[in-house]
Amino acid sequence: MRTPLSLLALSVSLLSTPQAMALSEFGIEGMGVVSTKANEGQATISPDGQRIVWASDRAGGAGGWDLWQAVQRDGRWQDPTPLAFNSAADDLDPYFSHDGAWLYFASNRSGGRGGFDLYSVMLHEDGSVGPVMSMPVTINTAADERYPAVRPDGQALLFARNGKGKGTHGGFDLYVATAQGRGFNPPTALPAPLNSAADELGGEWLGNDGALVITRGAGARTQVWRVGCDYRQPATPLVLSFNTADGQTGAPVVDASKPSELVLAGVARAPRAGGLDLYRMKAPAAPDGACR
Repeated sequence: MRTPLSLLALSVSLLSTPQAMALSEFGIEGMGVVSTKANEGQATISPDGQRIVWASDRAGGAGGWDLWQAVQRDGRWQDPTPLAFNSAADDLDPYFSHDGAWLYFASNRSGGRGGFDLYSVMLHEDGSVGPVMSMPVTINTAADERYPAVRPDGQALLFARNGKGKGTHGGFDLYVATAQGRGFNPPTALPAPLNSAADELGGEWLGNDGALVITRGAGARTQVWRVGCDYRQPATPLVLSFNTADGQTGAPVVDASKPSELVLAGVARAPRAGGLDLYRMKAPAAPDGACR
């Protein structure tokens, strides 16, 4: 029988005492618990290092893709559980804010503005939890919005939008919205060549200066790239054995509890648990050159 984790339990768990987690320079994340025979998508780790939330199409959830959570105990991820606010549709792309106050994700659940929209759950310091909230109309549109990533200082939101309107470059493009109070200003598309005729499928901040790691691809072929603060300069592929032009690698997210490391999804020859697995590696440094 499925026993979903309550939102209250999720909030309280995020505020618990940190615990060390074993590091591999390059290795699979949570073999048999997080990485399984199913496909695992984007993963995010809470700022205290006690929880990992990721997307999976494994059995036992509420829909096709669901958000799952595991806890850190005795140096290992344990007790994988689907989150209570999963819908009968697809719930994907989780992302913890770096202050632990918010969990963002994407979903094509009913009641949205069209296709996939971005949502957030507020986690209060007193342990109470706000409702699942749709991002405002400045962010969510009739197009698909995916892969939210908040800058470490909380002052900007990076996300991908699939649009064919004026100013777009083709398929999914990357947008940035600056913070305004507790919300965000209308977003701006990032320039070429960062946005290209390929799909730019989200990314992650390498600090507050603007450098990014992004996912770029076409169809099932995706690759992770690194770019500095000048988005008009070409990006370069991340150096990783299976991060190839004909492979399937993406969804890089920096570990909020250990900013020197990141977790990404990919298909490697070994170690391998199933289809798309989650891997941990050293976070790349921002490219050389002034960012300001």
